[in-house]
Amino acid sequence: MGSRRDYYRDPNAPKANSLVPGGSVLVVDSAGRILMQRRGDSGNWSLPGGVMEIGETLEECAVRETKEETGLDIEITGLLGIYTDPSHVIEYSDGEVRQEFAVTYYGRVTGGVLRVSNESTEVRFIRIKEMSELPIHPTVRLRLEHYADQRDTPYLG
Repeated sequence: MGSRRDYYRDPNAPKANSLVPGGSVLVVDSAGRILMQRRGDSGNWSLPGGVMEIGETLEECAVRETKEETGLDIEITGLLGIYTDPSHVIEYSDGEVRQEFAVTYYGRVTGGVLRVSNESTEVRFIRIKEMSELPIHPTVRLRLEHYADQRDTPYLG
């Protein structure tokens, strides 16, 4: 994938030239900790997830990406929200500038072994109160806030 740079509410951000559906999963363990990975490309902590491929559903994408990135098998248990903020764009080294289009599911672990992938430098379950000290993109913090708020309905935005 190469390098990437996130722009969020930045008037100098490049204009988006692509829209790609992606899925991520907020997985909580029995101790209430959230599965997070530290991205190799940005150094930020993030939820596992990635880009949908032809021939799969977005739910299948989220399950596959979580397995690839964390080593864990999960099942989807619900929907946290749909995040399509046009003020969040990601510029890639190949010239693509992607507008955010992410659906974040809830999930739970069904198997597998926690491990780091070639896309991350660290993978672990983290307590939400510990996250204020970690580098986390504002759009991921928003998802964590929506989880902490225990919303009755999915976020649609």
